[in-house]
Amino acid sequence: MSKTGNIFWNIIETIAGAVFRVLFGIVGKEYTDTAHESLMQFVKFGIVGVSNTVISYVLYTMTLIGLRAIGLFPGYDYLIATVVAFVLSVLWSFYWNNKMVFVMEEGQSRNLWKALIKTYISYSFTGLFLNSVLMVFWVQIVHVSEFIAPIINLLISVPVNFIINKFWAFKTE
Repeated sequence: MSKTGNIFWNIIETIAGAVFRVLFGIVGKEYTDTAHESLMQFVKFGIVGVSNTVISYVLYTMTLIGLRAIGLFPGYDYLIATVVAFVLSVLWSFYWNNKMVFVMEEGQSRNLWKALIKTYISYSFTGLFLNSVLMVFWVQIVHVSEFIAPIINLLISVPVNFIINKFWAFKTE
């Protein structure tokens, strides 16, 4: 990690650690080193996720504007832009999760192609299937606003995606 990246991460880790210590104290639990490491890994996963969201939106917008500017695939351009954004943003996420979040320790190995395929599967499951089912549940059954439902989905899909990535996609051999 670069010097600036280390400074940025140290600030985030200090603030997040303080918040987690307070939360653990409120519920009467000890904030151990193991808990800290696991929670910081989840925080890193969240940071990658936020960057992934920004990258996905930028890719979608650029692709859509580009396709419309040259008149390719009218009426379907937004769907093609969605696919391009998904494919490239998951690749972005895979790179950073592999490099910064699910880092291998000395002596561990991982088949990168296998991990990449599993990453696409996990993001497809949480991003397409799970979010769609949850949207129907929140909007049609619970009657939550269509604008609030995706935010509620994040509270479910992000931890599920983290668990799938940690214990399946990025599992070391």
